[in-house]
Amino acid sequence: MPSDPDSDASDPSALARLERAVAATPAAVRGRLARATAALRGGDAARAARLALEATREDDGALAWHVLAVAREQAGDFTAALAAYQSAITRLPDDAEIANDLGRLAARMGMTEIAEQLFRRYLAAHPRSVGAASNLAAALRDLGRGGEAVEVLRAAISADPAQPLLWNTLGTILTAQGDMAGAIAFFDEALRVAPAMAQARYNRATAKLELGDGEAAIADCAQAITDAATGEDRAMMALALATMKLADGRIGEGWDDYEARLDPHYAGAAVFDINLARWLPRSSLAGKKLLVMGEQGLGDEVLFASLLPDVLEALGARGRLAVAVEPRLVSLFQRSFPTAEILPHTTQRQGGRNHRSAPPSAAEVWTPMASLARRFRRGLSDFPDRKAFLTPDPARVAHWRAELAKAPAGRKVGILWKSM
Repeated sequence: MPSDPDSDASDPSALARLERAVAATPAAVRGRLARATAALRGGDAARAARLALEATREDDGALAWHVLAVAREQAGDFTAALAAYQSAITRLPDDAEIANDLGRLAARMGMTEIAEQLFRRYLAAHPRSVGAASNLAAALRDLGRGGEAVEVLRAAISADPAQPLLWNTLGTILTAQGDMAGAIAFFDEALRVAPAMAQARYNRATAKLELGDGEAAIADCAQAITDAATGEDRAMMALALATMKLADGRIGEGWDDYEARLDPHYAGAAVFDINLARWLPRSSLAGKKLLVMGEQGLGDEVLFASLLPDVLEALGARGRLAVAVEPRLVSLFQRSFPTAEILPHTTQRQGGRNHRSAPPSAAEVWTPMASLARRFRRGLSDFPDRKAFLTPDPARVAHWRAELAKAPAGRKVGILWKSM
């Protein structure tokens, strides 16, 4: 997925604006807020949030709430960040800087229509802002209004054609429209102007992968990780690199790199509240009592369940397997793996992260389900030729056979998909 470089609170220009605002505040609250912004620049969002919260108790002004919002956003607690931004903008409703930062958070949370309006407000106040033009164009792109997005960027590029950010965002619009070759030309221009621009190099990698040049995509993505300015960007790109390697047939490396999905810097990383030692792929499973935690979405749990027969074989007669899955899958998995203990896992949102836990079991070690692939799927030859690995409910099979028998003769294709 294309990366927008001016889309989060750790962006250097956003921090610089905050620092300038803090420097202009009265001395009574300046010290604590200055330490908070310094912590933000150093990547310590927790300390920044703590200092900013203390500052709001000393002075209930918009700036303290703004710094607190940025700190909570950088920490990945988007819900708390949104509340803090709302407190800030309530106190200074005409402040375009707060509106811009709130717009970026709204975009990250999928509230794209709101983000568009906030970006327009900021661009009206700062018509020469490159970041504002890029953010507005990105919002219009995500709303499917590519033509409008191009016009916003055309005006900004005419005013200042040496801005790599604008060329990069223009490339993402062509990517969204499926014109990968055209997109690469714009990413090339961004990199000509700014060779170390990690986002443009990463975006070029995704376009090259779509065009079938996996080797070049991997090289670009690896360099982008080296050039990335934030831990969040590096984690996101590392996960993308894993999928690129998998797509290019470098399966063992791909699964190793796929551990990036668990990196705390990755915005989508889940937290597993499991009070057990973590099983490592190089460790023996023979005779172990293993808890496998389902992860990501329901479809991912079904997909990675194809590894469980291999796990049962590796555990042997003396081993024990417990599997925690989405509650709707419990009966299916219990029928499919009758010797395993199938448990329903629970997911709760805390501090902007999904925390997943499982009921007590007799396990002594645990692993996220997808990490099993690092042990059992190192190459194409490791994928077994199984007819099936899940056992459906016979009554439901009979029901659907009867339903399909009522349909006209010929091949039947069923599609069911529900997503956010």
